[in-house]
Amino acid sequence: MGSSSPQEPQKDMEGYYDFLQAGSELESTLQQVTVSVSMQEVAGYIEKQVAFLSGGRGEDSSVIITLPEYSAFSDIPEEALAKVLSYLTLIPRARQPGVKFIIILDRRLDTWTSIKTALARIAASFPGNLHLVLVLRPTSFFQRTVTDLGFRFSQEDFMIQMPVVMLSSVTDLLRYIDENQLTSEFGGTLDYCHSNWIVLRTAIESFAVMVKDIAQMLQAFGTELAETQLSEECSAIELLLLSHTEKYRRLKDAIKSVMREGRQLLSNLETSRKEGNSDTNWDITQDWETMQRLLAQLTDMEMAFDGFFDKHHLKLQQYLQLLRYEHSFQEMESSLEKSRVQERKVSITGESQLQTEQAARELDSLERHAQEEMSRAQVLILHGHQLAAGHHYAMALIIQRCNELRHHCDNLTSALSTKRNMLSRAQTLLRRLEEAQRWCDDAVYLLANQQVDKFQSKEGAQTALRAIERFQEGAPPLLIAGSDVLFMEYESVLTSYLQAHIEKTFEKHSSVEALIQSRQSCLRKLADKLVRPVQLVTPRPENTPRSKSPLFSPKHDFNSGLKFTFDLPLPGKKTSRKSPNSRKIEVIHDYQTPISPPYCIDGEDSAELLKRHVMNELIETERIYVEELLAVLLGYRAEIDNPAFASLLPTSLRNKRDVLFGNLPDIYNFHSSVFLQDLESCLETPEAVGACFLKRKEHFHLYECYCQNKPRSESLWRQFSDCPFFQECQKKLEHKLALDSYLLKPVQRLTKYQLLLKELLKYSSGCERISELQGALTAMLDLLKSVNDSMHQIAITGYEGDLCDLGRVLMQGSFSVWISHKKGPTRVKELARFKPMQRHLFLHEHALLFCKRREEHGESADKTPSYSFKHCLKMSAVGITENVKGDVKKFEIWYSGREEVYVIQAPTVEVKITWLNEIRRILTNQQKQLKEELCHSAAYSELSTPLSVSKQPRASVSSEGSESGHSSPDPLTCSHQRNRRSWPGAPYSVDICEGLEDWSGANSLSNPSDTEEEDTAHLVPGRYRAFVDWRKNGPDNLIVKCGDVIQLECEENDGQWLVTNLSRRQEGRIPTAKLQGILGDGMKNNSSRLGDPGNQKTRKLSSP
Repeated sequence: MGSSSPQEPQKDMEGYYDFLQAGSELESTLQQVTVSVSMQEVAGYIEKQVAFLSGGRGEDSSVIITLPEYSAFSDIPEEALAKVLSYLTLIPRARQPGVKFIIILDRRLDTWTSIKTALARIAASFPGNLHLVLVLRPTSFFQRTVTDLGFRFSQEDFMIQMPVVMLSSVTDLLRYIDENQLTSEFGGTLDYCHSNWIVLRTAIESFAVMVKDIAQMLQAFGTELAETQLSEECSAIELLLLSHTEKYRRLKDAIKSVMREGRQLLSNLETSRKEGNSDTNWDITQDWETMQRLLAQLTDMEMAFDGFFDKHHLKLQQYLQLLRYEHSFQEMESSLEKSRVQERKVSITGESQLQTEQAARELDSLERHAQEEMSRAQVLILHGHQLAAGHHYAMALIIQRCNELRHHCDNLTSALSTKRNMLSRAQTLLRRLEEAQRWCDDAVYLLANQQVDKFQSKEGAQTALRAIERFQEGAPPLLIAGSDVLFMEYESVLTSYLQAHIEKTFEKHSSVEALIQSRQSCLRKLADKLVRPVQLVTPRPENTPRSKSPLFSPKHDFNSGLKFTFDLPLPGKKTSRKSPNSRKIEVIHDYQTPISPPYCIDGEDSAELLKRHVMNELIETERIYVEELLAVLLGYRAEIDNPAFASLLPTSLRNKRDVLFGNLPDIYNFHSSVFLQDLESCLETPEAVGACFLKRKEHFHLYECYCQNKPRSESLWRQFSDCPFFQECQKKLEHKLALDSYLLKPVQRLTKYQLLLKELLKYSSGCERISELQGALTAMLDLLKSVNDSMHQIAITGYEGDLCDLGRVLMQGSFSVWISHKKGPTRVKELARFKPMQRHLFLHEHALLFCKRREEHGESADKTPSYSFKHCLKMSAVGITENVKGDVKKFEIWYSGREEVYVIQAPTVEVKITWLNEIRRILTNQQKQLKEELCHSAAYSELSTPLSVSKQPRASVSSEGSESGHSSPDPLTCSHQRNRRSWPGAPYSVDICEGLEDWSGANSLSNPSDTEEEDTAHLVPGRYRAFVDWRKNGPDNLIVKCGDVIQLECEENDGQWLVTNLSRRQEGRIPTAKLQGILGDGMKNNSSRLGDPGNQKTRKLSSP
């Protein structure tokens, strides 16, 4: 308990360790006496002599357990018999682990059936190491004969479970056990009294229980003494001393009582041991030794406890003395510290002479009071030395307290004498510092109030320059001399406050001087040049105040009809005209006000000032943003749980707090705890802010969750906007705008970052870290696009699966779509000639989704677009054709080797090009990944004739519809091909297309360039790629795996082809029909054939 607690030194703790060691030895001895089954549990059966321990020993000191004649043996319950046998075996096993047992089963007056039952029950219940079972068989002629016959036929069964010997008479028993180990009923000389054994055993167990209880009480009390948490109240320690003393006396009385009983029991055992033979009274001898050891160890434990208690009691008394001294010390220390506080309150930085004189009078009064307190401290110091002289255990602490009191007195005396000398000089220094501070403030005010428009003329610049020079002439001498001179001059009176005040003053002066020099440099340049006045032009806002268009990206096609209630605006996208009835969330962004610098001047210095201006605006607006978020969270969200507002809050709104506010707490925590500090650290280096945005890029994805929840939040707000709860909170916060305006702040803030980054980028040309700024701008624009795309994505309905598995949404937009399917041997044209389908396409990293836009549901502001899922194409099986004859805005997307062909018509050529570039990029990345995987895969075999890499088609797009080729990357394009991996087949296409009623017209393509002829495929010699696995069992044992390269040699007369599997170096014959199945439909357009010149028309997406 703090510094006053009696910390036990090593020597004193040895007494406690000795006490614990004595208790441990006593417990070990008790384990030899006590057993898990007590006499009380089996007393009834032991008294009836169902079985007993006579003390006799057999071969190898085996303990003899006797089961005498007992007519009701078969009526004893199994559990009771098992407990009796366990009790009789546990007694010798506790003293001698691993001891063997011999059972004498006396059934001379019983029957074979009884013997058989008894043996079976012994085998099932005996818990020890049974060495031998000696059975005295019935003496009557009939029962002896039956027993002999029964045992002869059952001997093997019993011998398997335990060794059994059937004896005819007591004489036969002497062959196995010596007569002095047998009781008189078996013709032996061993003296055994069952009643005396029960009494002795009961006494031993009772004594062991008492000893165990005493040992536990001693250990518990010892632990209590060692672990007692001492109070700092003297009265509590006094009560503790009395309580410990009383418990100690009661324990001592209990120990004396147990010791008397133990000595009596030991005397009885001693008498029994002397009367009998030591060889025959082996158990009694061991009991006597155990009791002797128990008493000795109990005595040792008592002595160890006495020593430990005496030391602890002394320490507790000394602790009480120390506690009283400590309280006196604390009172004195508090009094002296109070005097020091009063001394510190006497300010040395008085603002007037009157305050200085008042401080002197306060010092005189304080000094008189301090002298009285220090006299009392000297008396307390003398008492501490007396305690230390009495060999107190905390002598070092007491001496330390005495020294501390002396130190306090000396410090107080020194402080009082020094304070008077510091007052006058400190006042002079403070007055001069205040003059310098006022000059700096006036300088900043002068710079801020110079009118920017007057700088545009030479005369105006010269006038402003002269005004600054005149102001500098009036600078205080203190600023001219510098801080070093000031430190030396007032070194004797400097305090931490004054020193900090000086440093702040000169830091402020340095900042102001830098601003003055920068302004002077710019003004001198303007004054030296005859430049045409520059007219200040307010930048046109890139989005009109009520604009509300989705994110713009070259990768997107934006349909003006597909608007969400809070689509985020970005520069470069024209605003769309809205119907008055279409009530959306419309925000007049604060960033749409032009970011104008305080002055407009040319040169590198002006660019640096402009950067600092933008950085200041970024930090200041960030602080305001954080404060507004905190106000919303505390003023609205937290008040939902306020019982005072319970009557104003609708029940249905009480549990919808997370819907209304979304993850606004997470956004606040990120900006207040992380991002604001990052921005403030970049105040002096604005170009480093790009790294802050890049470092925290992942954290900004919090806004995706917030924006995705925004429609639900708006719907809930519209439902409860007139609630008195919100009106009361708004009134309490003194907000002019309602809650919905503040819930829009995160959306507004997200769009402002990219504008500020653009401004920084504009003024950071040639900067070393301009790449980080550009990366930050790109990241924020991508984030805005990602948020906008995710808002459209969450409106998709009917997709069975997790959209997250398809990867990030890269693009989305509305198109006109025609589709054709190849079904069986013929191609069915499933598209109308003149009426295409209107589909909204979502391009993910791993799939392309076709959706149908549904009519907006709800009324007025509740209207939101909905996209009904129709079809999914996995990008791993997609190919594209760039140009379709007849329309420059059309292109083809085909699937699974042109099994499905989709003709897509974009709104504009630019949108088409953007989509083609993005799809091409995805296919190229897939090809690169496959190349890397193939180049690092384990080699199966090396091709007999290397294939020319330059002749292989890559993932390609066709420039014409008739030259369509597979876009799936060819696994053989990897250089140094020594093995082939299995090429996966076409992935499953989620075909949930609409029926023919969605469009009408003839079953033919509207564009002739989309048609293809279905020629019958003929096999010709050459190299092909296998599309399915095949295995031939027989002499050839030919194996073909998907992706293997197959060389067709020649067709034989029996309709089989001689082929060579170049990937596995195997040769064999395959029937023509099987071979066509192996090569698949790709052989019809030679897509599976390798090195075909006809496939060289495709345009490659990547270089080899």
